[in-house]
Amino acid sequence: MTDTPADDLKPSFRSDVTVELVKHSAADSDVLWAARVSTAGEQSLEELTKDPERSKGLINYLMRDRHGSPFEHNSMTFFISAPIFVFREFMRHRVGWSYNEESGRYRELQPVFYVPGEDRKLVQQGRPGKYEFVAGTEAQQELVERSMQQSYIQAYEQYQEMLAAGVAREVARAVLPVGLFSSMYATCNARSLMHFLGLRTQHELARVPSFPQREIEMVGEKMEAAWAELMPLTYAAFNANGRVAP
Repeated sequence: MTDTPADDLKPSFRSDVTVELVKHSAADSDVLWAARVSTAGEQSLEELTKDPERSKGLINYLMRDRHGSPFEHNSMTFFISAPIFVFREFMRHRVGWSYNEESGRYRELQPVFYVPGEDRKLVQQGRPGKYEFVAGTEAQQELVERSMQQSYIQAYEQYQEMLAAGVAREVARAVLPVGLFSSMYATCNARSLMHFLGLRTQHELARVPSFPQREIEMVGEKMEAAWAELMPLTYAAFNANGRVAP
């Protein structure tokens, strides 16, 4: 049976994203004991209780020479709320990632939609592979905001009408746009997160340029800030070596 839709749900609009670190087992020492088992065997267990600061040179060596597997022995789980089009880009990152996203088949989707903020650059200049984004005019900003909001409101009204008529959620959701906010849990390790950051953020220290869509970069920046606090030595080595995942 299809739930009766709520009559008081009104569309709301936001220009930000939510990223929360909800669970983790991640520290610089995780890299050290994983690396030292190669040469120390059982004695590598001593690294579990030692101060990783004394071995930051080893972390930098592993990063520089791209010995990547020691950076996989940790875990971080993030709760993320962002537009659906951000998640479609996220799903391209498959190695070292696990995802669980809310389902439009099993719950009535809430009317929260993305509208770019005033600081979001709207105009693309240049050819593919060599382009940049520049700020839009006030008229363009007004057009984007008005067009998106009107489209969202109409789509959600049609969604609600179908639900009220008894149409299954999994069918009715087809009218909803990719600007709708969804939520998910994403679990990764430091190595997979570094690969993500190398592609989905722009940074002055990056050896390889990247051109991410701003909205997924907003998510990446928040994930990066949380990871930097958990594994400061690994994070420093990542930046010192051109932000290339090992």
